[in-house]
Amino acid sequence: MDCRPLPFRQLPHQPKLFVEFLDHFEKVKSFYVHPPALPAVPRVARKLEYPEDRRAEVSNLLRNQNIAFGAGAETLSNLDRLEKGAVAVVSGQQVGLFSGPAYSVYKALTAVQIAAELTRGGIPAVPIFWMATEDHDLDEVRHATWFNQGKLVRFELPAATEEGRPVGRIPLGAAIEPLVQEAGELLTNQGSDLLARYLIESYRPEETFGSAFGKLFARLFAQHGLILMDPLDAGLHKIAAPLYQHALAERDALNEKLLQRGKDLDRAGFDAQVKVTARSTLLFRMDDGGRRVITASAEKFQAGEKTWTREELVHLTHIEPEKFSPNALFRPVVQDYLLPTVAYIGGPAEISYFAQSEVVYRRLLGRMPVILPRSGFTLVDAKANKLLRRYGLHVEVVWAGSQGLRQKMERRSVSGSLSKNFDRDQKQIAKMLTGLGKQIEKIDPTLKGTVERARKRIEFHLEKLRRKAGRAQDQKAGLISEHERYLESLLYPHKGLQSRELCLLPFLARWGAGGLGELQKLSGGKKIGHHFIIQLP
Repeated sequence: MDCRPLPFRQLPHQPKLFVEFLDHFEKVKSFYVHPPALPAVPRVARKLEYPEDRRAEVSNLLRNQNIAFGAGAETLSNLDRLEKGAVAVVSGQQVGLFSGPAYSVYKALTAVQIAAELTRGGIPAVPIFWMATEDHDLDEVRHATWFNQGKLVRFELPAATEEGRPVGRIPLGAAIEPLVQEAGELLTNQGSDLLARYLIESYRPEETFGSAFGKLFARLFAQHGLILMDPLDAGLHKIAAPLYQHALAERDALNEKLLQRGKDLDRAGFDAQVKVTARSTLLFRMDDGGRRVITASAEKFQAGEKTWTREELVHLTHIEPEKFSPNALFRPVVQDYLLPTVAYIGGPAEISYFAQSEVVYRRLLGRMPVILPRSGFTLVDAKANKLLRRYGLHVEVVWAGSQGLRQKMERRSVSGSLSKNFDRDQKQIAKMLTGLGKQIEKIDPTLKGTVERARKRIEFHLEKLRRKAGRAQDQKAGLISEHERYLESLLYPHKGLQSRELCLLPFLARWGAGGLGELQKLSGGKKIGHHFIIQLP
């Protein structure tokens, strides 16, 4: 397998804070506890304090969840190891349709690999994937885009009638059946009856977005021992209730710290990922009307039309903790209260969130895991690789935008003999203009600028003529537009990175059984912090 590593700073659309976090940690260390480095993880593991009674309760709940998802023997073995004292390497993502965008799988693979490396180094560790079932943005998870034979295929379920309901509880319904049939046929045609069966077994009308995602991931990662975690579980909310109460008791001080952190980030030239106002709290309230943000004002708390005093709201966390849900800044803190987390695997925007969450960690939990970037991949199939070679391109050229890509493709489309003539004549003209310019400058040095401008205009028009010749030649066969669409659909779909826009399943179907294992090998050790351009076999 041919692959080429790139640092994340060379990828498009990377948050400034994330890039500085990886490349110049000293500049941002006031916003984070640990550097993004594997050697920091054992140090955190040795200092970790995690109550045994909580370990037993959480392990039992996770065992029940994973058995319901259809977990394999490796996962059940890891659950035993967790109960006996293993630490956790955690990642997570929304429960997207048909496994969501490819980076959901990449996050899980990175967690699997880091946990395996820690275990080999003498620190028993297990990988855990937090399914963001409490998220209420259905539009983020009800669609999936697949790359198939040069085209983008969009699968989409209808919007729910109830807004604000946690996506993990929304049933798929009968509308899923034709989508699964079409997707299964595509996977079979790509060469994988097994993946088609996984999809059909997981995505049934009676399943929810959460349960279907969990069942598919349980099958995909059966040999990797990945533990899945559904935070909608009422038992987990009951265990987390003391932390909810702490967050309400400390609300005023926390909000002051978060507002200050936003100012500090702005002063340092970074954007805060989550907007915090004078009325913000860290919690949502979940009821029949959906998931509503809780706000605070003058010792009164409000969610929708309901209001409470602080004491009344704290009491509700005692008697019905399952009706409370953390916001984006509090969610990782709740996760790491529930789990013995030593490392969290996050994406670029997510890691930027932690610069704000650090305030909450410090106040409520007193510890924070090492934050590591997930591995990233751009997969290049045989046809795309052939096209890149034909036009003398790299993937980075495709990322740079359509205009530059088209120009380079047109330039390389000129036939061999004509291209050689262009090269020869351009060199001769450049030589002639250089000599002519020197003679003119001897006559009148003030004409140097005029000569240079004339030279650039001539070179520009020659290059333009070359591109037009290439365009005319290719348009006769209708190839250049088709090739451009193919490369952009695969490598820069919807003007975004492949890993953010495309589902991984069709690639795995073509790659074969060893695909996940090959990607896992590139997801840890010194390879952390890189994005890989991979040529598929």
